Amino acid sequence: MFTGIVEELGKVAGLDRLAGSARMTIYGPLVAASAAPGSSIAVSGVCLTVTETDGGQFTADVMGETLARSTLGALSPGEPVNLERPVPAGGRLDGHIVQGHVDGTGVITQSRPADRWQVLRISIPAELSRYIAEKGSVAVDGISLTVSGVSENAVPGADDAGGWFEVSLIPETLARTTLGSAAVGDPVNLEVDVIAKYVERLLAGGERR
Repeated sequence: MFTGIVEELGKVAGLDRLAGSARMTIYGPLVAASAAPGSSIAVSGVCLTVTETDGGQFTADVMGETLARSTLGALSPGEPVNLERPVPAGGRLDGHIVQGHVDGTGVITQSRPADRWQVLRISIPAELSRYIAEKGSVAVDGISLTVSGVSENAVPGADDAGGWFEVSLIPETLARTTLGSAAVGDPVNLEVDVIAKYVERLLAGGERR
């Protein structure tokens, strides 16, 4: 389990595209220092299993399902990625519960400055819109963020056209994560609140009984 608090801004050192999968090498000396084969590391919100380490970098295999659901397959060597190690048992949960299981991708459609922060508007697939709530939590490229605004058609019970949500980024987030250099038109990985998904599943089960 992760918390969405980025530990290090790493970069892609290599990406080997295979038949239906890929092998990714990431430079991130902080997280790589304690990694070993079998360790889990969240790479821009995607939980990957370390297969080998070499100095300040680690390598992981990325399966086809992950490539289809996330932005990892479109990355190129030299591009930045957000890195986070799993939270240890008894550790502080400073963000929210993040599994590293990306639900889909959105696109940054607006970026506007405010007094001391930046507001991003992100499009959201229709099938995920019901899990987004104002003042709720969402992981964007593995970053735990609070939803500051939601479009009417992203509210449960509205039409199925998807919509958008907004997040406000403080200077610390802009300086320490990939969102500091993100631009309008960039795709981002989205993971909605897992608790909302479990509640929905439980309620659906009760209706069938």
